[in-house]
Amino acid sequence: MKAFVRVQGIQICATEGAIFEVNRFKGRIAGDIIRLNDVFLLGDGETARIGTPTIEGASVGIKILENKRGKKKLVIKRLRRKGFHKKRGHRQEISVIEIQDIQG
Repeated sequence: MKAFVRVQGIQICATEGAIFEVNRFKGRIAGDIIRLNDVFLLGDGETARIGTPTIEGASVGIKILENKRGKKKLVIKRLRRKGFHKKRGHRQEISVIEIQDIQG
């Protein structure tokens, strides 16, 4: 069974056992289980249910595997002929999640 669900502001195509990296869940630690109710589409290969905008009573259970920081992204500012340059880095806080079950 597949489901399109909203997690931390993004939509993902979830199947049982799939692993994703999303923005960090604040106040949650590794091992927490969360139920998500923003399910937009449920399908099993033959039939599909489409929500308007979400499906009533459908939910997806996720488990947080770990909280970590992503790879560093460099931000460089520069002005030509002025001798000005600034280099900064940013590391996004992310959570690694696993889809436990899909109910609907």
